[in-house]
Amino acid sequence: MRDFFQQIDTALRSNLYYVALLGSLSVPDICGALDSENGWATEEKYKAWFDRYVAPACAGVITGEDCWRFRCAMLHQGSSQHPAGRYSRVVFVEPQAAGDVVLHCNILNDALNIDVGIFCSDILKGALAWLNKVEQTDRYQRNYARALRRYPQGLPPYIVGVPVIS
Repeated sequence: MRDFFQQIDTALRSNLYYVALLGSLSVPDICGALDSENGWATEEKYKAWFDRYVAPACAGVITGEDCWRFRCAMLHQGSSQHPAGRYSRVVFVEPQAAGDVVLHCNILNDALNIDVGIFCSDILKGALAWLNKVEQTDRYQRNYARALRRYPQGLPPYIVGVPVIS
């Protein structure tokens, strides 16, 4: 998991905001699944994980419900608009785009304004706090054994000597 989180952070620091945002929006799903009895993601697990590990940093402006809706719109439709959302759309501002002014967690008319850098960083901070808490539990270890991950030296007996993700 740490490798995945690091890749999201690298994308963010490399100004690859689509990649960082889409990766970040998948984090609550993955974490919720890895910390569950059956190892599967659900809407309820996503919302609960976000509300616990990320929402406090957003001062109540973004809830697990809100994040779930724009996760669905972005990952499935490539959109920042969800017809059932509290906001007409989400407007992500790139870091430092407005100079020294930080535009984050604001409601502008009927749209939610989020600084993509702060948002992704908040999710990663929550994810690392969560991982430090659950990484040694039996439930996490059992689910992580089946999780997608990077194998730098390959995955014997399939491919050896080159990095693979499986």
